[in-house]
Amino acid sequence: MFFVDTIEVAGLGNRSYLAGGPRSAVAVDPPRDIERVITAAALRGVRITHVVETHLHNDYVSGGLELARLTGAAHLVPAGARVAFERVPVADGDTVRVDTDLALEALATPGHTPHHTSYVLRENGQAVAAFTGGSLLIGTVGRPDLVEPRLTGELARAQHASAHRLAAELPDDTAVLPTHGFGSFCSAGTADGDATTIGRERAGNEALVKDVDSFVADLLAGLDDVPAYYAHMGPANAGGPAPVDLTPPALADAVEIAARLAAGEWVVDLRGRLAFAAGHVAGAVNFEADGQLAVYLAWLLPWGRPVTLLADSPEQLAHAQRELAQVGVDRPAAAAIGSPADWLREGERPRAFRRAGFAELAEVYASPGRPVILDVRRDSERAGGHVAGSVHVPVHQVRDRLGEIPAGTVWVHCAGGMRAAVAASLLDAAGRDVVAVDDSFAAATASGLPMTSSAPSATPTSTSAPSAPSTPSTSPSAPGTAHRASEDPAA
Repeated sequence: MFFVDTIEVAGLGNRSYLAGGPRSAVAVDPPRDIERVITAAALRGVRITHVVETHLHNDYVSGGLELARLTGAAHLVPAGARVAFERVPVADGDTVRVDTDLALEALATPGHTPHHTSYVLRENGQAVAAFTGGSLLIGTVGRPDLVEPRLTGELARAQHASAHRLAAELPDDTAVLPTHGFGSFCSAGTADGDATTIGRERAGNEALVKDVDSFVADLLAGLDDVPAYYAHMGPANAGGPAPVDLTPPALADAVEIAARLAAGEWVVDLRGRLAFAAGHVAGAVNFEADGQLAVYLAWLLPWGRPVTLLADSPEQLAHAQRELAQVGVDRPAAAAIGSPADWLREGERPRAFRRAGFAELAEVYASPGRPVILDVRRDSERAGGHVAGSVHVPVHQVRDRLGEIPAGTVWVHCAGGMRAAVAASLLDAAGRDVVAVDDSFAAATASGLPMTSSAPSATPTSTSAPSAPSTPSTSPSAPGTAHRASEDPAA
């Protein structure tokens, strides 16, 4: 009998897998915090003999190299991936023995990347599971625009062909086990359900029910923004990620926190958005430790800018540190544990801002003098309907476009509250008066706010690969500058 254990990487919207038999196992697309994979193997009483990568990842730092080093496992990487470390190159049709009566076969499935490879787990020659990485996902496929803009159209067609190859060569009852598609921005769509098979995908996956031209046109039209930190993940994985260091950072007192803010560093408050709004260090920004902390902080943070983490407990700090290491934000410059009372210098008072719902916004909207309403959702979300007269700046652009937001108190909203809290903290850090709308966007219509879908976005959505790394911003409006007195993708 074989087993497949799923290792959720919820903060990134990904999954990793451990699969094997009575004595040995293979790890598929392991996360950087490899302890969970090792623990899963120990609970099964098996030895990890192979570590396989479906592709060079664009959304996280792989733990594959370190896991292979620690366990002595063979590290299988697609032969077409150019890497700077020793590995076992894998080509289409290659097969490795995992355990008695259990083998893993490589299938070339380009599309998400040119070298993308899926792996079919076979028991006594019968396909029982397919580890499809960023190829065939639940109801959709991995996006094809993360490698090189000039290849996007070609890779989109390759995704269609790869999906059809998997559907043609594998039985209907073969489990489809993708890495992406559970909230990851590497997915071209949203997963429909939590588990699937080849048969189910054959009946409903957009790549398998549309002709290639329709599929490619729809796929390219639906691509959304690319997290900026993705530009750093591919090179990190190609170069060979260093072992992660999760030892606690040095603790900072109130004087040091103030000095780091004055130096233009980022001070990140990890507490919940309710607690942050009620009172926080002036100049700090709020990214809740729960949810997609790593995705949004790495996306908005000027790459390489030192980060100090403020947490309400050692456990919250350790969790955040582990999450951030997944995306290459390895060592916080410093940390502090407690509450604003512990983080403020003598005589300083915490800063605060209001929270409200759409019903309260509707009351203000109807009064003389229309409020400034800032919509920080993505372009694709706004296209489905937005509050008439609202300003649109997606949350990942707020830091660089503060000057475009009209004067006055800013009521900022998203789809659920998390991104609005991030944006509100950025505005607050820049000295703006702000109200965070902590409410479901569905309540906007119910509140009586006038809605429209006719106004275009302020800027076109980028569907190209992320740009090359740039020098960290020193704009005076960036969090942490001396002048200063936050999912789920749909949150």
